[in-house]
Amino acid sequence: MVMTWQPKDELASAVALEVLIHGPLGRAELARRLGLAPATLTRISTELIASGLLAEVPEATQRTSGRPTIPLDVVPSSHYFLGIKLTDSALDATVIDLKATPRDSYRVPLDSLTPIRVIRAIADLAHRARSAYRIDAIGIAVGGIVNADGTVESAPFLKWHDVPLASLVSEATRLPAFVANDLSAYTQIQHWFGSGTGHSNFAVITVGVGVGYGCVANGARLENEDSGIGLVGHWPLDPLGPICSQGHRGCAEAMLTTPAICRDASAAVGRPLEWNDVITLASEKHPAVEAILAASGRALGRLIGLVASLTAPELVIIGGEGVALASLSGDAVREGIGEVRDPRATSIRVTLSDGSNEAWSRGAGVIALQGYIAARAA
Repeated sequence: MVMTWQPKDELASAVALEVLIHGPLGRAELARRLGLAPATLTRISTELIASGLLAEVPEATQRTSGRPTIPLDVVPSSHYFLGIKLTDSALDATVIDLKATPRDSYRVPLDSLTPIRVIRAIADLAHRARSAYRIDAIGIAVGGIVNADGTVESAPFLKWHDVPLASLVSEATRLPAFVANDLSAYTQIQHWFGSGTGHSNFAVITVGVGVGYGCVANGARLENEDSGIGLVGHWPLDPLGPICSQGHRGCAEAMLTTPAICRDASAAVGRPLEWNDVITLASEKHPAVEAILAASGRALGRLIGLVASLTAPELVIIGGEGVALASLSGDAVREGIGEVRDPRATSIRVTLSDGSNEAWSRGAGVIALQGYIAARAA
């Protein structure tokens, strides 16, 4: 049976989304959360169950007294989405279901970054995924500035300007396609299905080839036309630190990115090092590498403290492929926070998230899921 997104009105969409993000939920709890009369909630939930989008969880949960409540939950297999993280060397892709659970992963090397070749590779990948899953939409995450209609206005690592990626992919695949900045995608999966679930205010800091910052305030992601530039990368963090590519001393790019740390560690040990080599040497307590990571850890702590002071998040999530910096330099990170944080302020709750390629491509899949839902609910 072909499933489609079924909510027919705003209230039905609200119920479906509440269960999707926070479920399983009982009918009484749903009615309370959404301010609906019990009869209205019963009507809507009956329609959503009949559509195949929601289902009653088989195991009833018993309260202290009265009748048992049978929670509602989404049917994960009712929809599948293909999320793609576009890098300068490959397409990293994951098929997710309606609860963002990864079902399958793919990696497709790119031999060219011209738009026509990349779109052809995406179309081939979509065809491959559709042979195993009924894909409803495609989401693509790109490091750069992406406008509301899915046009990549600027992506320096691809050397792209004003490429209407969403429309071109949709035309090539005959599927709805949605494109977003990669950090926006990563922030959204944390918001709906990750560590940010249940928090109205949280921040995301990603560390890797670049440094990224995302913010959710009062339940909504804060973004504007500059969000894809990566402005946090040049926040000053250490007046005595190394110089970045733009000539800034001790900024986030110079102190926190994996290329910068690898460069400094390579110079310290006298041989070229990759990020995994740096992590290995740090784990082995190599003095020079430990000192470099400690300086970077303190800089990360300062960035966390500054973000917390400016945006008052309940939680700061650290992610990206360089997340090991935080775990290996915990004491230095705490020192850095203390250097910029008023001692009277509450302690900052920091959690480390998955920095794998799959985490980024799942984020792209959530962009597809959200876009698909919004289009059907409109």
